[in-house]
Amino acid sequence: MAASGGEQTISGYIQHHLTNASVGEGFMALHIDTLAWSIGLGLLFILSFRAVAKKVTTGVPGKWQACVELIFEFVDDTVKSTYHGKSPLIAPLALTIFVWVLLMNLMDLVPVDFLPSFAQFVGGLMGYDPHHVYMKVVPTTDVNMTFALSLGVFALMIFYSVKIKGFGGFMKELYAHPFNTPWLYWFNFILEVVALVAKPLSLSLRLFGNLYAGELIFILIAGTIGLWQLPIHFLWAAFHLLVIPLQAFIFMMLTIVYLSLASEKH
Repeated sequence: MAASGGEQTISGYIQHHLTNASVGEGFMALHIDTLAWSIGLGLLFILSFRAVAKKVTTGVPGKWQACVELIFEFVDDTVKSTYHGKSPLIAPLALTIFVWVLLMNLMDLVPVDFLPSFAQFVGGLMGYDPHHVYMKVVPTTDVNMTFALSLGVFALMIFYSVKIKGFGGFMKELYAHPFNTPWLYWFNFILEVVALVAKPLSLSLRLFGNLYAGELIFILIAGTIGLWQLPIHFLWAAFHLLVIPLQAFIFMMLTIVYLSLASEKH
C-alpha cells in the first residue's frame, strides 16, 4: 500500500492506515481488527504465562521463566508499595493490565505496511477491493479500546468504594469532601463527581494519545519515504521503546493508585 506511483496521495495513505476494519455503523459499529488483535494478544499472555506456571522449577530457570519471574516480582513490589488495602484481586489485575497493554503497545513496532498489505492481499484473493480492506494492528491506537480498559477500572473503583465504605460512606465522600459544611455540600458534590469522572477519562486519553501519536509518525515516515522507510523506522522505534513500556507502567500504576484511594476509609 505504498504512496508512490500516483496511485494514492499521502493524505489518502494516512487516512487508510488510520481507519479501522469495522462492522456496523455509528455507535454500534464494531472495530473487528481492534477486537481480534486485543483478544489474540490477551490469549498469548494467558497461555504463555500459564505454560511457565505449569513447568516452573526451583532449580536454574529457563530464559522465559526468568523473564516471567522478573515481571511478576516487579508488579508485586509495585502493588505492595502502592496499594494499602487488602485484596487478592489487585496484584493479578495489575499484572494483567501491565502485560496486556505492553503487548498491545508493542504492535506499534511492526512496520506499518507489513500486516495491512498482507490483509489487502488476502482480501483481494477473497474477492474484495484491496483499497477497501482496512487493518489497524495497534489496539491502543483505538480510543474505544483505551476507554473500555479505563471503564473497567472505573467500575472496580466504584465497586471497592461501595464495598469497603458502604453506599452511604461513598456518597458522603462525594458531598462532604473537601468542605464538611452543609451549605457547601452541593459544591463538594460537583467537584468530586467531576474529579471521579476525570480519572477514567484521563487514563484512557493518555494511553491513546501517546500511542496514536507514535503510530502516526511511523505512518508519516512510511508514506513520505516509501521503501526507504526502514532505517528511519528503526531509529524512531528505538526511541519508541521508551514510550511503549512507560505507558503500560503508567496505566498499571494509576489503576493501583485509584483502587487504593477507593479502598481507603476517610
